[in-house]
Amino acid sequence: MTLPDPAPRRYPLRRLPPGAWADQRPTWREAVPARIGAALDHATALPSGNWYVLAASEEIRSDRPFGRLVAGNEVVAWRTADGGAHAGPGACPHLGAPLCRGAVDSGRVVCRWHGLSLGPEGFPGWSPYPVHDDGILLWVRLDHLGGEEPLDEPVLAERPPAGHSIAAVASMAGRCEPRDVVANRLDPWHGSWFHPYSFVALRVEEVSGQSGPDPTRMVVQVGFKVMGRWGVPVRAEFSCPEPRTVLMRIIEGEGLGSVVETHATPLGTDAYGVPRTAVVEATVAASERAGFVLARRVAGAVRPLMRMASRRLWRDDLAYAERRHLLRSSARRPDPGPEPREARARAREGA
Repeated sequence: MTLPDPAPRRYPLRRLPPGAWADQRPTWREAVPARIGAALDHATALPSGNWYVLAASEEIRSDRPFGRLVAGNEVVAWRTADGGAHAGPGACPHLGAPLCRGAVDSGRVVCRWHGLSLGPEGFPGWSPYPVHDDGILLWVRLDHLGGEEPLDEPVLAERPPAGHSIAAVASMAGRCEPRDVVANRLDPWHGSWFHPYSFVALRVEEVSGQSGPDPTRMVVQVGFKVMGRWGVPVRAEFSCPEPRTVLMRIIEGEGLGSVVETHATPLGTDAYGVPRTAVVEATVAASERAGFVLARRVAGAVRPLMRMASRRLWRDDLAYAERRHLLRSSARRPDPGPEPREARARAREGA
């Protein structure tokens, strides 16, 4: 199948090439395990400054606390009246009550067990964590977990200006590790085969290679399905700005500059000892077309559709990531390269 030229035209939708799913060109020869492994190794070795994506910024509110586990560590987050975001340990320092089930009053988290009020100034045995609100996602810095040299801010990817874009965040969780999520995104060759409802004629045009300066960088040409055989051909670039993030940016075609950030946050292990990971995906769409101005005016109706599309893809991709973890943990498939920093830190502590 050959896609139309992705260069923008008067009308954004193009007629995508026909063809049955089984008639596609096989991509398994190009999806070399060593190539994906090299990209994964490069990504997991990047510095994060101990920053983890906690949630969408809009989930952190001033009228109730938000709680999430990060690698087994309880974290609670809330906002003060001025909109400032704050986070700290999720267990009350008095008797260990879950602060995420407490309340927020006058910009402070109040424990429901005995009324202990905790604020940004801290309390004996309870110290707030550094946070960074980038306007779309809230990040929390956990130095005791990451074990790296702390950075003042997380490593952020460039996004379209907030005043000219629509952003939506979707979150899901699976039984795998962050490296399985990252490995999924560093395998674009599966796109048209695994997601035929969304992608047509995906072709990887550029790969930096195992010895290149950035093995995570790949350029693909793909048709995004919109309705039936109608869709939008684009050229997109994949890369990893930090170890738990994969960025896709449209570099040619409709929506030039739009990005999809896929963030993987370790949650901890379930009752059976199986690791769980949250996928927090931020889609930031932009366009120079006049119709996009109208879309921004009804962004509240557009965002649920963006989240729906993201979740549909990740229902499949989490199955991919979970299968990858299952094979690796049962030694049926090797996973070359260094283990994540969290695993290395736990190994050092146990030594």
